[in-house]
Amino acid sequence: MPAPQKVAVIGAGMVGLSTAWFLQEHGVEVEVLDRDEVASGSSWGNAGWITPGLSTPLPDPAVLSYGIKAVISPSSPVYVPVTGDPRLLRFLATFTRNSTMRRWSRSMRALVPINECALPAFDVLAAGGVTSPSKEATSFIAGYRTADETDFLLTELEHIAASGQDVGFEKLTGDEVRAAEPTFSEEIGAGIRLLGQRYLNPIEFVSSLADSVRARGGTVREGARVTGITDEAKGVRLAIAQGGTEVYDRVVIASGTWLDELARPFGVRTHVQAGRGYSFSVPIEHTPQGPVYLPSQRVACTPLGDRLRVAGMMEFRPPEAPLDQRRVQAVVDATRPLLTGVDLDDRQDEWVGSRPCTPDGLPLIGGTSSPRVQVAGGHGMWGMTLGPATGQLLASTMVTGRPAPELTPFDPLR
Repeated sequence: MPAPQKVAVIGAGMVGLSTAWFLQEHGVEVEVLDRDEVASGSSWGNAGWITPGLSTPLPDPAVLSYGIKAVISPSSPVYVPVTGDPRLLRFLATFTRNSTMRRWSRSMRALVPINECALPAFDVLAAGGVTSPSKEATSFIAGYRTADETDFLLTELEHIAASGQDVGFEKLTGDEVRAAEPTFSEEIGAGIRLLGQRYLNPIEFVSSLADSVRARGGTVREGARVTGITDEAKGVRLAIAQGGTEVYDRVVIASGTWLDELARPFGVRTHVQAGRGYSFSVPIEHTPQGPVYLPSQRVACTPLGDRLRVAGMMEFRPPEAPLDQRRVQAVVDATRPLLTGVDLDDRQDEWVGSRPCTPDGLPLIGGTSSPRVQVAGGHGMWGMTLGPATGQLLASTMVTGRPAPELTPFDPLR
């Protein structure tokens, strides 16, 4: 097909806006449509980590160590409420089948090439006028109560390196952890410093990305819910709730957890399930120099100005389900003994958002049964890290017609 002149991107999160921005690099006119507002989905309240060294498949052997009693407990880091939803049950069955070391290793090798594109893509955005920075994590420490607890992450880092992913780290004693990062309490007896990673303020960065798309001549339409896509002889027609229809040369579906409803008519059968995460912000006496990580508790903390964003949990529930206060309390209870100088009772911005997860842990990026309809989604916990690289590779493929080899494992029709 000829290179597109006008493209609609459905979804104004990190992935969708990155795709629009890089399409503009090729001279394409873009219009971004979102059912809500810029960054209103999982781009809003996540931890803001840019960690290609840790971008791994979500289904991993650790999942198999959770028992039924654990996953149905609201205080568990991974929570699956008792349900009769057949689509969720099929997702969980496939997710569990993929949680073996053999399949994890295969998926990890598939992620390595796009992981290597992650940081350079952020540098291109910065050079092109996206003013909100991604910051070098001068201190990125995972803290543990005992040295024995570090074995799991150390083993995972060995497997990541064996897959070809470059990831640097240093082992620390408890005293070294607290000397480097006083936010950790006396209960921390060991740690691992991760090297070469970054972090950012998610809402500020994605908003800056939207501003850059607008400044370069693009349109970002908020409150524009796309209800249908029709492939016609002259192009692809979008039906927009209370907004009529419009025709474009191509469309990119980057609608996060809602990807299924628009992509399924075009042959995309992989279900994108909401893997909901929670976060809130609290005041802190000492501002960390980078992310503070509590792996055993599945809690990720990031400095955002004079407050600390505390994020965690994975629950497989519908994206429209209300915030469950028990889950917020579970994060608080898990975190309280391990941090100091943090007022966990002065919480602001309590939030739940839906990470778009696939059962094999790999995103869906590329073409569909229609040459005019592309998909970019299903990144799980790594949409912030891999969004710019996804947009850069997909935009190049769409304009040049030359498939990016980094995207081959993520075929939406697999």
